[in-house]
Amino acid sequence: MNKFLERLNSGEILVADGATGSNLQKMGLKPGKPPEDLIIDDPDTILKLASSFAEAGSDIILTCTFGGTRIRMKDSKYQNQCQEVNMRAAEIARKAASLNGGLVAGSMGPVGAILKPYGPLEPEDVKATFAEQAKSLADGGVDLLLIETMFSFEETNAAFEGARSVTDLPIVVSFSYDRGTRTMMGVKPKDVMKRYTELGANLIGANCGTTLENMEAVVKEYAATVPNFPLWVKPNAGVPHMDIETEQGVYDMSPEDMATYAKKYVELGAKVVGGCCGNTSEHIVAIVKAVKNN
Repeated sequence: MNKFLERLNSGEILVADGATGSNLQKMGLKPGKPPEDLIIDDPDTILKLASSFAEAGSDIILTCTFGGTRIRMKDSKYQNQCQEVNMRAAEIARKAASLNGGLVAGSMGPVGAILKPYGPLEPEDVKATFAEQAKSLADGGVDLLLIETMFSFEETNAAFEGARSVTDLPIVVSFSYDRGTRTMMGVKPKDVMKRYTELGANLIGANCGTTLENMEAVVKEYAATVPNFPLWVKPNAGVPHMDIETEQGVYDMSPEDMATYAKKYVELGAKVVGGCCGNTSEHIVAIVKAVKNN
């Protein structure tokens, strides 16, 4: 059996990692530079960040491939090497995860433009770009695929179908609710739950979003729609405000705040908890302490 499903089925609560982008900015990533470029240009920085999460107790390390589709990499000098970028990212994440016997999730984020009929992209092109990314991540050795920060059914369907066409790895489908308990396209948690449990997703999730309280409401709606289905919950450390001097977002939720809510999410049915934007290794340490029984 797949290692991720094995640990999940054992009843273990798994802790995912923290933020990639906001932490890389603190480590010197320049505004406008795709984090995926660092996979080739500065792999040591990616490894250092991922390792800090593994050492903090993360059971699941995400690959630095949120924007790793060929379409999204249009602004990257490595667009024509996107397969190599994804494979290398998986290898770096594996190296970090091995520090504590952890797992690797292949991160697949939005392509950065809207699909027809609302935007310019053809669904088949989007499906193909996600299929290419999923195959590269699978070839790189990930344990599961994470389709994350989604906001529309059109793109999520393309991502899910594309991934499923090239691999039988477990798939997590995670939406971002940045309008309270709605996505920017008006999608509701109950409809996400119905659609993707029927399509065969292994976990349904929510990540990024707004407040920890709003995330709790989303998790409650998920759990009420399909009781006892495993959930993935990875919220931001609150709503950011801009630091004028550093020109970086500041997130106000403390490690203790994240730990308190992580425990609530687990009580509501989350089997995997972690942190999205603004979450550091200190946040992960607190989450691990709150949700692990040891």
